[in-house]
Amino acid sequence: MAESELSVRSCRELWTILLGRSALREPVQIEAELDRHWDRLHQGLSYYKPPSSSSAAKVKDNKDVAQPLKEFGLRISKLLNLDEQQSVQILQCYLQEDYRGTRDSLKVVLKDERQSQALLLKIADYYYEERMCLLRCVLLLLTYFQDERHPYSAEYSNSVTKLEKDLVSCYQAQFESLFKAEAPTWETHGNLMTERQVSRWFLQCLREQSLLLEIIFLYYAYFEMSPSDLLSFTKMFKEQGFGLRQTNRHLVDKSMDALVDRIGYLSSLILVEGMDIDFLHKCALEDCTEQHQFSCAADVIKEMDQLLLTFGDIPHHGPVLLAWVLLRHTLRPDETNPVVRRIGNTALQLGVFQYLSTMLKGLGASGNNQKCACMASSCRYATDGVATQCSHLIDAACEVLSAPSLAEVFWEMKPNMGLGMILDSAVGMFPHQIGPLLQLLTALLSNKSTVKKVYNFLDKMSFYTQVYKHKPNDVISKDDETLWRRQTQKLLYPLGTGQTNLWMPQGVLGQVMIGGEQTYVVRWDYSYSSWTLFTCEVEMLLHVVSTADVLAHCARVKPILDLVHKIISTDWTVSDCLLPLTSRIYMLLQRLTSVINPPVDVIASCVNCLSVLAARMPGKVWSSLHHTGFLPFASNPLTNMAQCVSAEGMKAGNYGNLLVQIEQPRGEYAVTIAFLRLLTTLVKGQLGSTQNKGLIPCVLLVLKEMLPTYHKWRYNTYGVRERIGCLILELIHAILNLSPEGEDQGSTPTLQSLCIYSLANTEAGQAVVNIMGVGVDTIDVVLAAQPSSCGAEGPGQILIQTVKLAFSVTNNVIRLKPPSDAASPLEQALTQHGGHGSNLIAVLAKYIYHKHDPALPRLAIQLLKRLATVAPMSVYACLGSDAAAIRDAFLTRLQSKTEDMRIKVMILEFLTVAVETQPGLIELFLNLEVKDGSEGSKEFLLGEWSCLHVVLDLIDSKQQGKYWCPPLLHRAALAFLLALWQDRRDSAISVLRAKERFWENLTTPLFGTLTPPSDTTEPCVLETCAFVMKIIGLEIYYVVSGSLEQSLKDGLQKFSNARRYEYWSQYVKALVCHVAAMEEEGVCYFAETQMLISAWRMLLILATGHSEVMQLTDDSTKLKLFMDVLDGTQAALTTPTSVPCLRLGSMMATLLLILLKQWRSVVAAAPDILSPLSLILESVLQADQQLMERTKAKVFSALISVLQIQGLNGGDISQLPQLLLSVCETVKDEALALIDSTRHMSQAGDAAEDEDSMETDSPRGPQKDQRDGVCVLALHLAKELCRTDEDGEHWVLVMRKVPVLPSVLSAMELSLRSKNNLYFTEAALHLLLTLARTPQGAAAVAGAGVIQTICLPLLSVYEVSSNGASQSFSRKAQDSACWPGVYRLCMSLMESLLKTLRYNFVNEALDFVGVHQERILQCLNAVRTVQSLSCLDEADHTVGFLLQLSSFCKEWQFHLPKLLRDVQVNLCYLCQTCTYLLHSKKMLHHYLQAKNGEALPPGPLARTQRPQQTKEAAAAGGAGGGEREEAEQKALLAVQCSLLKILSKTLATLQHFTPDCCQILLDQCMDLAEYRTLFVLSFTTPAFDPDVAPSFGTLLATINVALGTLSEMEKKKEPASLSIASLASSEEIQALKSLLMFTMENCFYVLISQAVRCLKDAAILPRDKQRLKQELSSELSTLLSSLSRHFRRGSPSSPAGGLLPSSQSKPATPGSKAAPEGQEPFIQLVQAFVRLVQR
Repeated sequence: MAESELSVRSCRELWTILLGRSALREPVQIEAELDRHWDRLHQGLSYYKPPSSSSAAKVKDNKDVAQPLKEFGLRISKLLNLDEQQSVQILQCYLQEDYRGTRDSLKVVLKDERQSQALLLKIADYYYEERMCLLRCVLLLLTYFQDERHPYSAEYSNSVTKLEKDLVSCYQAQFESLFKAEAPTWETHGNLMTERQVSRWFLQCLREQSLLLEIIFLYYAYFEMSPSDLLSFTKMFKEQGFGLRQTNRHLVDKSMDALVDRIGYLSSLILVEGMDIDFLHKCALEDCTEQHQFSCAADVIKEMDQLLLTFGDIPHHGPVLLAWVLLRHTLRPDETNPVVRRIGNTALQLGVFQYLSTMLKGLGASGNNQKCACMASSCRYATDGVATQCSHLIDAACEVLSAPSLAEVFWEMKPNMGLGMILDSAVGMFPHQIGPLLQLLTALLSNKSTVKKVYNFLDKMSFYTQVYKHKPNDVISKDDETLWRRQTQKLLYPLGTGQTNLWMPQGVLGQVMIGGEQTYVVRWDYSYSSWTLFTCEVEMLLHVVSTADVLAHCARVKPILDLVHKIISTDWTVSDCLLPLTSRIYMLLQRLTSVINPPVDVIASCVNCLSVLAARMPGKVWSSLHHTGFLPFASNPLTNMAQCVSAEGMKAGNYGNLLVQIEQPRGEYAVTIAFLRLLTTLVKGQLGSTQNKGLIPCVLLVLKEMLPTYHKWRYNTYGVRERIGCLILELIHAILNLSPEGEDQGSTPTLQSLCIYSLANTEAGQAVVNIMGVGVDTIDVVLAAQPSSCGAEGPGQILIQTVKLAFSVTNNVIRLKPPSDAASPLEQALTQHGGHGSNLIAVLAKYIYHKHDPALPRLAIQLLKRLATVAPMSVYACLGSDAAAIRDAFLTRLQSKTEDMRIKVMILEFLTVAVETQPGLIELFLNLEVKDGSEGSKEFLLGEWSCLHVVLDLIDSKQQGKYWCPPLLHRAALAFLLALWQDRRDSAISVLRAKERFWENLTTPLFGTLTPPSDTTEPCVLETCAFVMKIIGLEIYYVVSGSLEQSLKDGLQKFSNARRYEYWSQYVKALVCHVAAMEEEGVCYFAETQMLISAWRMLLILATGHSEVMQLTDDSTKLKLFMDVLDGTQAALTTPTSVPCLRLGSMMATLLLILLKQWRSVVAAAPDILSPLSLILESVLQADQQLMERTKAKVFSALISVLQIQGLNGGDISQLPQLLLSVCETVKDEALALIDSTRHMSQAGDAAEDEDSMETDSPRGPQKDQRDGVCVLALHLAKELCRTDEDGEHWVLVMRKVPVLPSVLSAMELSLRSKNNLYFTEAALHLLLTLARTPQGAAAVAGAGVIQTICLPLLSVYEVSSNGASQSFSRKAQDSACWPGVYRLCMSLMESLLKTLRYNFVNEALDFVGVHQERILQCLNAVRTVQSLSCLDEADHTVGFLLQLSSFCKEWQFHLPKLLRDVQVNLCYLCQTCTYLLHSKKMLHHYLQAKNGEALPPGPLARTQRPQQTKEAAAAGGAGGGEREEAEQKALLAVQCSLLKILSKTLATLQHFTPDCCQILLDQCMDLAEYRTLFVLSFTTPAFDPDVAPSFGTLLATINVALGTLSEMEKKKEPASLSIASLASSEEIQALKSLLMFTMENCFYVLISQAVRCLKDAAILPRDKQRLKQELSSELSTLLSSLSRHFRRGSPSSPAGGLLPSSQSKPATPGSKAAPEGQEPFIQLVQAFVRLVQR
């Protein structure tokens, strides 16, 4: 792709690595880098060599560098006066790190003169930065090599030890050469060296000098300087005028003054440090000054004396002179040398202490404690005769003491030395002058131990100093006026009675120290606590607040407040003791902010104190502040967002007025900064919702008045604007990160919703956009301008922090914004296409060029990722012509082995999102090129700049575990690949598939061994494995198994052989068990766990359908996987339930259900599955119903499947009672809930019902009637259990205990009446049907009042139409749930109950027939007009019920004689219709096509309720793929079978309405009137006309049709034609033959019976009887001969209708004993009848 990792590391990269901001974070890696670059660090700036001819020759000979780059390298060499080889290196590093174009654009730039000049200048800047970074590396080593807290101190220390030898001499020489360097000119450096470039060069020169001196100073802070070195340094610095006598000083302009000063400061510090005052101090304390290196260097001392006598003309000399005086005085205290005195006086004349404090402030930001330590030493002793400079001295002392370690050292020192004397003098003037003492003590607070010391010091004061202009009356004094004595006790503060005060008692002595101008300074010998005095001071200020004394008093109170602030922020435990002070701050704020000219600094101190208090007790601070009027407030209660945002009724408070009237005109913002900090602290304190509502006006002031305009205010000090911006964003950031618990989700706006709305819709959002739009160039300029050692508080760092906060805030606003159709102004501002590349998306993308803080580009990319997801725009289009260059920058950082890992992860996450949402951008990054370029060819190759190179590297199994490919990055790469597969990016996928070892590398994670699940489990490893599983799953799912890559097949084979299925199954089970076990604490990586389980589930589900490809064919493995899933489900669902467990349980239950359905054979062989499932069911039924609804359904479904597959496992009944009880309880509860919800719906009326159906989460959600709802499944399960429990010993007991039947029947009655809950009703009827099969069950069902439930309510299910049947008989497919289906089931139930209960149910059955007679008769008629399977099915059920009822003719005749007659007539007509339709197949075919519009869906041949036949049926139905004719034939066959069944049952029923054959043949005196004639005396073939009455011809035709069908089935026709035999299986054919025999049998029976009835009937004319005999004789003879021929071929005997459910109640056919000739018994009967007729 790009150039490979460069052999030479740039200095900036080295610096980043040493700082620990790169991917190299291990100490070993840091040490290796230091070793590798030791020489460069040792050489310093002399590493960069001047040009030479040998170097130029080497460049020319180098074949690896392109010619244009060589030429350009030579131009760089000329401009920078730099070695040619190094110039080329610099160019290469620049192109790798900082170049902002593509490689193609570079060629153009190098050819174009103007563009190449601009590039040259950029490379010059880059080179200067490289030199600085080199020095910074050394500075970094010296700063931290002895700091044990630093992670790399040991490595730094080793390196410093190696560098130590001649580091200083080398760097000193470089400093001198820089100092003396001649400025470049255009003659020497080419015509690009303009004045501006010369100035740039000189600025660089000063910076390098400053850094070199800093390095030398730091070196000597740790290593001793010899006296001779001190002398040489002193001479050198004197010669250079401490930086002021630069060779090129004519080039110094105002902007460089700070640098020149810095050089001076560092020069004087080096000299002071060289005198080793620290060691001197130590020697003096131990009285061994002779150990100091100067004690025996008299020559050097003499020379130094002479040299220093010439000093004194510049301020930088002061500290050197002071330190020298100290050195001389300490080494020889007895010697009074005039030279030393002169030098000391010179130092004081130079204002050394003021200089010291200025210098410490100037250098303090860099945080180098050594500087402070050295100055501390200088200050400790130099306090003789310096009263005149007291304030400067204290300033200097405070600066010194700000170094953390020194405050502790101070308290351990003797009080009469050094700073102790300063403190003493300050105490001497206390409390007349409060400031100096408190300033010192504030500086002395560094940790908790020092806080206690300061508190106690102030608590026990023994002197009280007062100043009098005149001697007061109430004192008496000695003659010499040196001692006064109080005569009366005195109140020290004129405060009211009852207030805190100090009393000076009578007789106190006071020592008088008379000052000038006749004033008396008296130090009273009086003990008191300063804390009481401070309280009085604050009270005094409150008293004089509106008088002229207010400013003087403010000056006394401010140090007190600053001290309190420092104390409570250092040690909170003291805060209780300070309560008298802290509780008065609120009143102070209230009073001070309302005066005409408020003291801003004191107010700021007050607010700062409150910020610290608010961090610990936000509620208390807020409630007290609320009443001061300081904060903004709302005068009306806040009700809605519009009112809030308009700021209607809101007052700015005293702070708001202060900001506008005082701070903005002055340009000083101390109070604003404190106010913002206080607000942020209060927000972070997670106040309750009411207080947060109170903060709304404050936050609104910030959002409306400050954020949009703060950048336009007037500022006196540089950097304050950036700080305010940063604080505002910190406040917003804190609000957006409030957890929802802290926010009350009412209708009124919350702080968070207000912020989100304001930023999204008002100018506040635009202000944030403007901050983000600062851009990477501006940040680089600011960073370059600040001094190198500014630390974390420099303007550049604050700007970076502000921009980062802006990113984070914007990201959160978009994330939390309520969804809406229209884009908000913020989103529009973010995504609008500005001209000239000014749009924000491009600015965000260019932050990738920022190198200083890795978090900045990372957050920018994160925001880009968010925008790419939510905003409807093309990022690619926004990037415009820079797109390719930005792509290259992204990929360069992604490729770099040292780049910070989090940036790489974020880039990959951004690309992952882009796959789905940014097609153009992802094409740019994939960079695929079409192979051969020929038109129409679709083979792709990876381009040079394709992100897939990196991704393939990251997933390479050989790279895993190396520092540049940590697990998180591996995971991100796989997430990207998964996105490609999910989005079906075929071009990219095809390239990846073809890469060698791609599948091997991809699947590597699945072959690893993970640690057992625990809290230390790496979440990203789980995700990695999940992504791999998903990719494999998608590949198998989308690609035809034959086309799969061989390497993937090999991988799957290996996966199977290595028993990884078992491993992962076991691991997933362990993971679920771990989540279940940890549910109290919750698992930190739940999302990743869920992802892995979901991916594993997907793989297993795929394996059920693609077992061959996935090599999962072994039944024992499948069984193990299945049992693991079962155990996992049990673990997740049987624990005390937490939401995560339930989620996992639900996922596992789905998988369990699918495996149960797909792996039936495996499950059949499994051990007991019912027991764990029963336990799961019990646990699930006890859990929260709302959460468990879906899971419950899955468990029920699984139980049903298991019962169907395994039964009760060989009669193991132990689970049954408990299971039945659980299920029945559920059924009862669900039924009752259903009753409630159905009633509620019916009351709510139709409109509401429609509305309700639209609502997904209605409160009655669980009671909705669904096919897979809990209620329906529970009923089905109950049915299965009852079927299993055949003898009924268990369910009877359970149903006695639990009122299941009554509740189910009530719900059913209500459902039927309201025509609701179809699925429930169906399921309930199936349960009742199952129960009705056994005598006990039927009795229970009948006893529960089934007839009342069904009989009348069933009427509302159908409408009986007067005009033909076609409307009321649906043509719906028979299987789908429908109300006619419910009616059919009711019919079956009646049939079943009647069959089982016989006479006990007759009356109910007759009631049922009576109520539904119209429908029944209509149904029997309808067969002629509608031949849909559902209509035929209803006819079948109806005839079946009538067949049972026909056994009770007498009762029927008695109760419903007319209906009986109608039914008999209709049955005869039905017989005629069926025969006709069966006889003329073409006619039937025509009818089916004409009436039903199209061929019926192929259905099974014989629809029965026996489950074992469904398989063959499905096989028969599924076979006709695409051949329409075959499909139609099958449909026709299905209808014929239905007709045949109806016909056979009709004849069986008619048999009961005709006299018994034996009886009518043998019994002469039989009452014929009891039986009607059913068939007319005619022998025509049956017609399709309802006017033609059924006749004997109909019966004969029926026999003929049956016989004909039988014969047809026997024939083995040629395979070309479609015969029954070719369409049906052998079992079905066997069943069909039996049915035909049964039909013939019954038909003969009815024929004979009716014929004999006619022959015996006196009403029939003899002529007709004769005709009857003749016709029957001839017809039957013909039939008999056909039959006997048929039987000789060997046809089945009649099973007496074995297929019919009603077969048990068939009366045995007469003569059914075994016939002598092996003939069918009924044939013998017919032969006998023929003989009778022929007589």
